[in-house]
Amino acid sequence: MTVGPDDDFAAAEFALGTLSPSERATLAARRLREPDLDEAIRAWEERLAPLAEAAPPIEPPRDHLPAIEARIRATLAPASPAAPSADAAVAALRRSVARWRVGAIAASCLAGLLAVGFAARETTRRQAPHEYVAILQKDAASPAFEVTVDLDRQELRVRPVTAKAPPGKDYELWIIDASLGAPRSLGVIGEAPRSASLSAYDRGVVEAATYAVTVEPPGGSTDGKPSGPPVFVCKLLPVGP
Repeated sequence: MTVGPDDDFAAAEFALGTLSPSERATLAARRLREPDLDEAIRAWEERLAPLAEAAPPIEPPRDHLPAIEARIRATLAPASPAAPSADAAVAALRRSVARWRVGAIAASCLAGLLAVGFAARETTRRQAPHEYVAILQKDAASPAFEVTVDLDRQELRVRPVTAKAPPGKDYELWIIDASLGAPRSLGVIGEAPRSASLSAYDRGVVEAATYAVTVEPPGGSTDGKPSGPPVFVCKLLPVGP
């Protein structure tokens, strides 16, 4: 299934029957034209079925039920031919208890499912992305380099796409952020993909920084500073949680 957290939560509410009439009608219409949503609703219906069967029976306190029945019998003792029988009143009470039990089971299931649903939805919403990508290019020209960042591994990987360094020169990649002061080198870019460690940088810096490529002497900058202005510049974009 490819439904999002909000639709999955709505599917659970549809299966429980807790949606308003208008919301239920809207979702019912959507499931007719969205197979993934229909599958999500069916999945929730299958999950809920065993919950109701497995829930322990909920009875009112046993020391109160006989007293309640006795009071009803005493109140409805044959005072007049039109008065309903005590047995009928007790039967009605038992039916009410049964309905109360079913309602309590449903409420318990709903409370648990809502708690899980809210937790899952909020976790999904708040989960920070772990992977980023950027394409370094100049103006609207063809992509020169592809940069990918894996924050879990604290690693950056750069891959040449179309860029070719000028004769007798090398390209060098830099990370630029105000908190770092001067640009920091991430190494020379050769013709093959290469990786660079980001363990020295804070996650927030890695996410917000600008990444730039300059033209340097063979082997890279000789003084740890860019030799000239960047020829390619980019920012990272999140690509997954």
